[in-house]
Amino acid sequence: MNYYSTNKQSPAVGTQEAVVKGLAGDKGLYMPERIPVLPPSFFGKISEMNFWEISCEVASAFFGEDVEPSVLKEIVYDTLSFDTPLVKVTEAVYSLELFHGPTLAFKDVGARFMARLLGYFVNQQGLEHVNVLVATSGDTGSAVANGFLGVKGIHVYVLYPKGKVSAIQECQFTTLGRNITALEIDGTFDDCQALVKTAFMDKDLNEKMRLTSANSINVARFLPQAFYYFNAYVQLRRLGVGENIVVCVPSGNFGNITAGLIAKKMGLPVKRFIAANNRNDIFLQYLLTGLYNPKPSVQTLANAMDVGDPSNFARILDLYGHSHQTITEIVSGFACSDEMIRETVETCYREMGYLLDPHGACGYRALKNSMQAGETGVFLETAHPAKFKDTIESIIGQTVEIPPKLQEFMKGKKQSIELSKDFSEFREWLIVSG
Repeated sequence: MNYYSTNKQSPAVGTQEAVVKGLAGDKGLYMPERIPVLPPSFFGKISEMNFWEISCEVASAFFGEDVEPSVLKEIVYDTLSFDTPLVKVTEAVYSLELFHGPTLAFKDVGARFMARLLGYFVNQQGLEHVNVLVATSGDTGSAVANGFLGVKGIHVYVLYPKGKVSAIQECQFTTLGRNITALEIDGTFDDCQALVKTAFMDKDLNEKMRLTSANSINVARFLPQAFYYFNAYVQLRRLGVGENIVVCVPSGNFGNITAGLIAKKMGLPVKRFIAANNRNDIFLQYLLTGLYNPKPSVQTLANAMDVGDPSNFARILDLYGHSHQTITEIVSGFACSDEMIRETVETCYREMGYLLDPHGACGYRALKNSMQAGETGVFLETAHPAKFKDTIESIIGQTVEIPPKLQEFMKGKKQSIELSKDFSEFREWLIVSG
């Protein structure tokens, strides 16, 4: 499989180069040259397949030409050491719980897959060392850090906005040490993302440090997220409600919903998607006006969605030939204020006995607001509510139990380096430390 740049100014590259480089030379994002459509025989037998078998078929469609079948199968099985169960919330609404992995967030799937695939390619190329840069507004940092922890030949630098991630999220990537370094940036997530992108464009810096990204700009991070969309479908099908499916995705950098849209292109029978925003509603405004106007992000209760210039918007445009009409036919939007998030968490818990995290609350609210008669709705519950313990407890007035996995992270000692958002300072620090 070859991958081309969304900016169309760089030559296409193979899978290995796309994964190792992360970002194209013309600053574009890599996209697969074709979206393989899975055959009817796959969907005919999908109800009898387990999560791992389904995911191997999906992974093979993109990476099977470049990775030995036995190796790819091992990567998938090692990645998915946990399930993504579907839980009924109301008569026609289901939660796809994506928080059963090591860091209790949906990004565990993509991060673990990428860590293993990148490690394989680094070994294939005989490289001694690769440095991974990742910007995080919350869960990406913990998922990537834990996915790459101890991987030979790879060092990870996690950039996160000072004071803008939850305390539990922060301890998940600042307490690890070893090959993980946390950089506390005095700015927003967009500032962190800008530092990462600028670093990739610095030719001398890349030659010195051999940089790649583990954000959803990397094809090996976002494509595997298609796995759990197929897993959601097969669970609905077994329940006898596999028709007229509407999927709502809490959206920040838009890698997650892009993976869902690619799954639909592969043949997954989803009727339509809803992109749920918080106050950072740049995508919703695009849907309403046809104009894309990025702006500085604002801090909200759903902090992982505090993105003012989502990178993967370029992929969505490319996927549908820059047609605003086509995109609006497939994807609708919705924006939640902090007040709406609080109300949704409280109401859902009181009436349904189901506890949402702030991001899942955006998805649930958007789905309930947009569903039509005869539709079955699925929203993605992207992180465990305990990761936002103080916020959730203030809403429901009850104690939220912290799972053992999170308790272990909280025992560690914070290790981070404070830097400004100035690129020259960041660059100098990288060269000296690396």
